[in-house]
Amino acid sequence: MATRKEIDGSAGVPQFYGKELRYQREKAGLTLEKLVEGSYYGITFLSEIEHGNRRIPLDLAKHADLVLGTDYFARSCDDVRKAKRGAHAPSFAPVVEAETRARTIDHWSNTLIPGLLQTRSYAHAVIRSTHPLDAPEDVEAKIAARLQRARLFDEPAKPEYWAVLHETLIRQPILPPEEMAEQLEHIAALVRRGRIVTQILPWNGPTRPFTELPLFFMSFDDEAPLLYTEGPYHGQTIDDPALVMQYRKAYDRLRAAALPPEVSLELIEKAAEEYRHGPHRS
Repeated sequence: MATRKEIDGSAGVPQFYGKELRYQREKAGLTLEKLVEGSYYGITFLSEIEHGNRRIPLDLAKHADLVLGTDYFARSCDDVRKAKRGAHAPSFAPVVEAETRARTIDHWSNTLIPGLLQTRSYAHAVIRSTHPLDAPEDVEAKIAARLQRARLFDEPAKPEYWAVLHETLIRQPILPPEEMAEQLEHIAALVRRGRIVTQILPWNGPTRPFTELPLFFMSFDDEAPLLYTEGPYHGQTIDDPALVMQYRKAYDRLRAAALPPEVSLELIEKAAEEYRHGPHRS
């Protein structure tokens, strides 16, 4: 029999909300399966909400109120969504939430080094460039949130992360040489630890129109895969299986055209050495 995991309602708004949802469900004598019956959601989804790990959709909150005879969950779910967002943009909050459950993450980027791989200096440069009027404390909050996401790599094996990066990301720096060296050394260290796999797509490699978009794929143990893509000030999550698969095939072609992982690592480390000691030095 599985051990019942307690919920710490003091950990944050989502946990408080989830603990109350479980309390009302159990008070009504309902199992997870019975509460989601008649909705479009499964018991795993509801369990994640009760533990504060997922946001509750408004339609499910209304369904819970109807079944439980309450008016609390629909009325409060917007507050929970805001609390989970923190310093992340509204369009990106579901991605941050989902990547903690992902079994695999695959990333293509030709504009910026992905957020999960960024150092503090790189994140600061990106945020300052895209949001130049932000107050210093807001910038720091965004940097901290971005670095917190990278704690995923503290886990020994999950998620499996594979990134395909355009060569211009290591050849056209947005940081001073020392800081750029630090950024590339950080990526190389993750590769050397066996925590990520990285490939470089050469600047003159085959390209297609979709290469202009960053592609961020996530697959899960018991959920449909997701795709996220974005611009500087917007983002879009795609969950239509057929469309995700179409983009996935495009990503696979990009990955096939990229340099092998071991060659890519050598290229990254060589570029880091040049930034630190070589011709990039002023």
